[in-house]
Amino acid sequence: MFLPLIQNRRSIRKYQNKAVEAETIDLLVEAFLRAPTSMGKNSWEFVVVTEKDLLEKLSRAKPHGAGFLKNAPLGIVVCGDPEVSDVWIENSSIASIYIHLAAASLDLGSCWIQIRERQHDDSRSAEAYIADVLGLPAHLRVLSIIAIGYADESKAPHPGKTLAWDRVFFNNHATLYPRKR
Repeated sequence: MFLPLIQNRRSIRKYQNKAVEAETIDLLVEAFLRAPTSMGKNSWEFVVVTEKDLLEKLSRAKPHGAGFLKNAPLGIVVCGDPEVSDVWIENSSIASIYIHLAAASLDLGSCWIQIRERQHDDSRSAEAYIADVLGLPAHLRVLSIIAIGYADESKAPHPGKTLAWDRVFFNNHATLYPRKR
């Protein structure tokens, strides 16, 4: 069940004009709250966004790669608290992938929008822009936004032969992993 899920999951940027049901959002929230964290420290926080005007504002967080969020019915802003854990990025990233996998298991499309280390414009970071839009406390950092909705596009899975097999080594960095297929 897991392997077919990850084999078929693709980044979806086009969504049907259909709300994600509250019960389904609850399942997504439960999924990311179950994500493992270093030393059990929940250094992440999330903002679940369904309001169209907020999604449109968030879609302008950076000049490129976020515009499709305005047409998504759901966005989950993934934040981390460096005061809770020095590995807030890792913890938040793990939670983010839980969101993607849970969405795929619920027949929803999703796509990562990188925010950390990105600029809104020449004078302000994407994180600062989002913090202003959502009223985030100063100690929180924004890692990403995950756009979610019912897919309005279909993408074929990546063929196994196109995977980066040349980046996998066996026992040492001089020996490529001996792929059996």
